[in-house]
Amino acid sequence: MSEQNTPGDRRGFLLKMGLAGAATLTPVALSAQAPAIKPAAGRKPEPVANAYLSLGPDEAAFIEALVNLLCPADDLSPNGVDSGLAVYIDRQLAGPFGQGDRRYLLGPFKTGKPELGLQSPLTPEQFCKAGIAAVNAACVRMHGSAFDQLPASTAESVLKDIDAGQVTDERVPLAPWFNEIIYPLFNEGCFSDPVYGGNRDAVFWKMLGYPGLPATHAVDMVRYRGKPYPEAKHPKSMIDFS
Repeated sequence: MSEQNTPGDRRGFLLKMGLAGAATLTPVALSAQAPAIKPAAGRKPEPVANAYLSLGPDEAAFIEALVNLLCPADDLSPNGVDSGLAVYIDRQLAGPFGQGDRRYLLGPFKTGKPELGLQSPLTPEQFCKAGIAAVNAACVRMHGSAFDQLPASTAESVLKDIDAGQVTDERVPLAPWFNEIIYPLFNEGCFSDPVYGGNRDAVFWKMLGYPGLPATHAVDMVRYRGKPYPEAKHPKSMIDFS
């Protein structure tokens, strides 16, 4: 987390993350319950509706507040909700990733070294929801309100304290919850293909000058290295080739 509390500082951090990983990001599979909608020929895809498949009302309020905090609206992009980030996170929790696909869930589960990653019998969806409940309980205990009701400066301080291990819960390891589930999903939602629900209207690709699928043409990458790529003004998603 940034040491500053201003939207500009958070935006700068977001840009750095995107420049480091946008071109190589491979989002996890879409939920079978949420197939991509193919637009009619010649029509621009409609914005994804904020219909949640996994998140309940309190959980959705938490995630919406969180993505708006990490991605505030400014002259570069809408806020996190309007950019589709809450929808992206919800779809991933409802899909194979969230249900623990390809994860070992039989135990025994022992505390391991940090480099071994999260050791938990919970699926990512269960772990995410347990963390949301734990953070909301901590916010009520410390500040008298759930996370989504806190002022932005207070909510950001809570996230910083979680990241630093200063806000804890006996049942849920909150630092791994934020660093291994919440923030990676947020970052993926920003820079993945819009077909997955986030990065609505390719807003973050435009912010970075990333052309989307045309970036697979190696000759163009060489020709335009260090220069503005003409196609980046209108990034192409998988939706455009459906």
